[in-house]
Amino acid sequence: MDLFDFPSDEHKPKGARPLADRMRPETLDEFVGQEQIVGPGRLLRRAIQADKLTPMIFFGPPGTGKTTLAHIIARTTSAYFEQLNAVTSGVGDLRKIIAGAEDRLKFDQQRTILFIDEIHRFNKSQQDALLPSVEKGSIILIGATTESPMFEINPALLSRSRLFRFVPLSEDDIRKILLNALADKERGYGSYPIHADNDAIDHLVQAAGGDSRSALHALELAVLTTDPDKDGVIHIDLGVAEESIQEKVLQYDKKGDNHYDTVSAFIKSMRGSDSNATLYWLAKMITAGEDPKFIARRIFIHAAEDVGLADPNALLVANAAVTAVTFIGLPEARIPLAEAALYVATAPKSNAAVIGIDQALSAVKHEKTGEVPLHLRDAHYKGAKGLGHGKGYLYPHDFEGGYVPQDYLPEHLQAKTFYHPSPRGYEKTILKRLDYFARRDREVKQRKGSFQGES
Repeated sequence: MDLFDFPSDEHKPKGARPLADRMRPETLDEFVGQEQIVGPGRLLRRAIQADKLTPMIFFGPPGTGKTTLAHIIARTTSAYFEQLNAVTSGVGDLRKIIAGAEDRLKFDQQRTILFIDEIHRFNKSQQDALLPSVEKGSIILIGATTESPMFEINPALLSRSRLFRFVPLSEDDIRKILLNALADKERGYGSYPIHADNDAIDHLVQAAGGDSRSALHALELAVLTTDPDKDGVIHIDLGVAEESIQEKVLQYDKKGDNHYDTVSAFIKSMRGSDSNATLYWLAKMITAGEDPKFIARRIFIHAAEDVGLADPNALLVANAAVTAVTFIGLPEARIPLAEAALYVATAPKSNAAVIGIDQALSAVKHEKTGEVPLHLRDAHYKGAKGLGHGKGYLYPHDFEGGYVPQDYLPEHLQAKTFYHPSPRGYEKTILKRLDYFARRDREVKQRKGSFQGES
């Protein structure tokens, strides 16, 4: 592929190409957003300007500039530029490009940059086919993906590439892109009699969700479907803008990093007792089509892990939400999900049970095996009593307060404390009970000590 063929429809008539394609920046100075990557003095900007590129992966939501930056590199590099789309290409296409790249390097001393859009669509064998050429430097790989490369790109290929995260564009960035499109006489609508109200632009900016392509598509639809008024002016008002971008684009993929980030924010908002944030992230997951059973499971886990015995009812409410989701489904299940999430978010928090069970598991795995004390062993099977099983066991209900001090742990662990209740919620009551048990234990030990001293 020749450098000048890279945007294959570049020479089509202006009206035949979508606005988002026509307005694609052609230089770094035209590029809007991603200052953390290509701002003045940044590593990638310096590498592009110096034509000193190394293998790299661009990842982030759609419409944030990944492919556009590849176009800019195509125009500025002295290297031969090849492009593949992982959806429509296979190993045969890769091998053909690699062979050409090796010949080009051998005979012309010219490097080849291979841009692979949607690289996450390549399977393991296709990604493995890239490795030898990337390692030898026959090709300089630039991959673009909307998925997390940590999940979708082979570790070997990942370790040889530099990662650049593209973030959703800011509202200021989207507004600048839209205003540029309205003002540009060559590629945009600058030569057309168009008037866009400020609130209409504001709506397009907010509803685009950081996706420049979505914003430009909406603006194009608004222009093309609006008849000029009596003065010949195409007037884009708020109503037209709302019709042009009817539903906000949610950057959410149920297998991608945005999924994990949103779930993480939901859980941390519940843990942090922020009821408003809890509802917001819950609403985002519901709107994006997340499996309600998955959401219910996360609430259930959080009720056990982060509320615990500070409010034992949290687990019951979470369990009720699981049942409701299974029984009625969405949209009605949004209500029990919200109630359970809010209950968990506003409940007192304690992870004492988590710490306790993890410490107990560690003791079982890493310390010597503890024998069950004789008085706790089962005495019901034949011959067990003759072995001393159950002898000396004290039945707690026979004693005042339903409690009697006796040893329940193996001898080498009797000084160990796994459970440390927090001073919050129901665990306040548990603390009082444990303090009562501890006093009774001390009294019995003191009496035993006194008795031994007298004897």
